[in-house]
Amino acid sequence: MVAWLFQLLRHDLALVVRGLPYEDGRYAHGPLEAYPSPDHVGYAVWRDHPNTSRPAPIAFALCEAVTVARWSMAALWVSPVVRGEGVGTRLALDVLARHGDEWEVAFQHDNVSAGRFWRRIGDLAFPSGWDESRRPVTRRVDVPADHVIVGTRPPSASAPGAPARAG
Repeated sequence: MVAWLFQLLRHDLALVVRGLPYEDGRYAHGPLEAYPSPDHVGYAVWRDHPNTSRPAPIAFALCEAVTVARWSMAALWVSPVVRGEGVGTRLALDVLARHGDEWEVAFQHDNVSAGRFWRRIGDLAFPSGWDESRRPVTRRVDVPADHVIVGTRPPSASAPGAPARAG
């Protein structure tokens, strides 16, 4: 299921990362090969589909352990139909609360809406503050450096109400 939704994420990012589908018609999907594993975890948000009344995925997040102490949000996607309803915010905060206290989230320089989103999440998830820096994109000298937000969750912070289901 996530493999299909990951294609929608890559499609959404195509203009930002100047990406094209490969010869098999799919966008890059290599990052998914590491999932699931103890240090590569995915979550999905489900809602009853309006046509079938059966649960259907409306969002997903992928995270990975960078070190023993630090996790990274590798991907987060929300269906366009439910964007603006708070699904992404609840999912991001839920995932950040589930894995360690130290986090990093990278986003593309040209992805302005992602920048607004992740800075707002940083304010919510890391109330004592967070740092933002730039990091060159591996093997891509033709694109601007990514922005990387790094923050530490308060030790007493626990997962908010769970909108996500592990997948």
